[in-house]
Amino acid sequence: DKQNYLHMVYCGERLNRADEYKNIAATFRFPSDNSGIYSNAYTPAGTWNLAEPAIELVHTDGNPSLDLKYVSHKTTPVDANVTETAVQVADPVYKVSVTLYYKVWKKENVFEQWAEIRNDEKGPVVLNKYASANLFFTNKDFYLTSFQGQYLKEMQPLEEKLLQGLRTIDSKLGTRAMLLGTPNFMVSFGQPARENTGMVMLGQLAWSGNYKLDFEVDSYQNLRIIAGINPYASAYSLGTGKSFKTPSLIYTLSGNGTGQASRQLHDWARNYRVLDGNGQRLTLLNNWEATYFDFDETKLSNLIRDTKKLGVDMFLLDDGWFGNKYPRNNDNAGLGDWQENVKKLPNGIGYLVKEAQKTGVKFGIWIEPEMVNPKSELYEKHPDWVIRQPERPEKYYRNQLVLDLSNPDVQDFVFGVVDGLFTKNPELAFIKWDCNAVIYNAYSAWLQKNKIPQTHLYVEYVNGLYKVLQRIRAKYPRVPMMLCSGGGGRGDYELLKYFTEFWPSDDTEPIERIFLQWNYSYFFPSITTDCHVTDWGKQPIKFRVDVASMGKLGFDVVVSHLSPDDLAFCQQALKNYDSFKEIVWHGDQYRLASPYEGPVASMGYVSKDKSRAVMFTYFHANRVVESFTSRPIRFAGLDPDQQYRLKELNVYPGKKSPVDETRVYSGSFLMHVGINPNVSAGRASVVLQLTKAE
Repeated sequence: DKQNYLHMVYCGERLNRADEYKNIAATFRFPSDNSGIYSNAYTPAGTWNLAEPAIELVHTDGNPSLDLKYVSHKTTPVDANVTETAVQVADPVYKVSVTLYYKVWKKENVFEQWAEIRNDEKGPVVLNKYASANLFFTNKDFYLTSFQGQYLKEMQPLEEKLLQGLRTIDSKLGTRAMLLGTPNFMVSFGQPARENTGMVMLGQLAWSGNYKLDFEVDSYQNLRIIAGINPYASAYSLGTGKSFKTPSLIYTLSGNGTGQASRQLHDWARNYRVLDGNGQRLTLLNNWEATYFDFDETKLSNLIRDTKKLGVDMFLLDDGWFGNKYPRNNDNAGLGDWQENVKKLPNGIGYLVKEAQKTGVKFGIWIEPEMVNPKSELYEKHPDWVIRQPERPEKYYRNQLVLDLSNPDVQDFVFGVVDGLFTKNPELAFIKWDCNAVIYNAYSAWLQKNKIPQTHLYVEYVNGLYKVLQRIRAKYPRVPMMLCSGGGGRGDYELLKYFTEFWPSDDTEPIERIFLQWNYSYFFPSITTDCHVTDWGKQPIKFRVDVASMGKLGFDVVVSHLSPDDLAFCQQALKNYDSFKEIVWHGDQYRLASPYEGPVASMGYVSKDKSRAVMFTYFHANRVVESFTSRPIRFAGLDPDQQYRLKELNVYPGKKSPVDETRVYSGSFLMHVGINPNVSAGRASVVLQLTKAE
């Protein structure tokens, strides 16, 4: 504006003519009563602003005010699809500047936004708030969908109309930050969110620690969104000549509802963010629910043979394989002592890796390297490595404490856990990286020793984790690694630079998983979500396998306990999965019938060339709905002029499909009239394959 303040004046539908963007500022009126301050692009605290700030600091001389005015900007093309714009604003009195970064993927319509705060004063400044982004929207009505919950009930959607005032979503858990909520959100404009119509925004703060999302509607009915690291107990002292880079806010905008928005985000994630996003994944058999901590070499060798018998790619050894002085026979001891337990595994991990190779499958292993049991050799040797307040009683989460990753020695140790496994066992094919504790009694002996404020701990813990992962990926760039946190605690797009997939929830009951996977699908492509068949729930094996086939399929069952028909079904279902997994992992996803709107849920996946598709449909009512009549479900994303044949997959042995495989349907018919999968209480899950008719 005329006073050199930087404003955000438009965020909406893409204009057809790029040259018209320059006219927007001329049509945006800055009110004479100074209410235009609400549209500031990065709102400071302590001067003219009375709204929620994006940045708040204290200067070297103790002055708590900040003013930021435009200095310069530069747009740099990264490639034909990507540009990065840097806009510098600075305080006209104090030597503090902020560079606002906007990275844009034009084809996917995805934005990544972050800030770098620089101190050139003669002494340190203290950052009390340092958001990643400060967005501004003008509209009549705004609706926010956040995803909250609890353990085993993660990712539960809550839609609310935003009224005047401030709505905040945050986490103060330190690690496992998404246990009770997530930094994923949805904003719809003018009406509640819809799948195929209306303006919507899907967003996520890509940060693996404490987060804070502020949604403020002002007295003029404008919406401001401020997203960033939670400043709770995290005042950050920034030295002279130093810069602080915030995490990224990632978001996408769609004028055609949440369906288009999520497909844009999926394409971006696979192409630009998720490790090996366009690659392959390993199906697996996990021993956890088969054995828990009770296993030995013989039992595991038998499970490895069952892995081959079942037909999956890999056997995954879970918790309980380590510790000698304090053997890991339950979750009370051994965590942190990463040597093989000699009683359980007298010949070590290497023996099991070779057993898997001889059997014709791969071998993966579970670790939880950021945590420690007080009953461990590591704790005895290095109590100074543990996050704990020395003057307070220790408080445990799952009988464990968190290691202090702000400490470089701890970073070396955690890297060494992974590096040691790969050095001894170069054929190791997979890592399951768990994180089950939150941070209590936040205090770092290392920060204290080095005279660094304790308020740096929450930030430096996460930065330390990233440093470890960068080292791992520099040495082992392609080995698949799974993020696990007991629940949806770590599915974010900063960690997914280093991991191929994540564990959505310990709740594997298949009906609950329909809802969970539905909600995760707004933000993550199916290739990133680990979906396992377990013994949870009362549904038959077919239902459980069908639900798990909508992501990266795995099994956590006792194969020898399966009936002959159940085993035969699983073996055939895995062959079917191999035939369509490319569509599920790399195709376009369409939410066809919402489980929240009736007793039937349906999800479709279409190959990029529209020649093949697969449709999953479930009758999920907890009790029989007497008036229920199965109806056609309209597909989406097909070629309207193409002819398709239908075939039912995953038909249980002895059952006959009612689907007429001789009939040919046009894409137009399937999208406007639909197909009836004939689901019911007695036919609760149906998988249909669509293929181009020759």
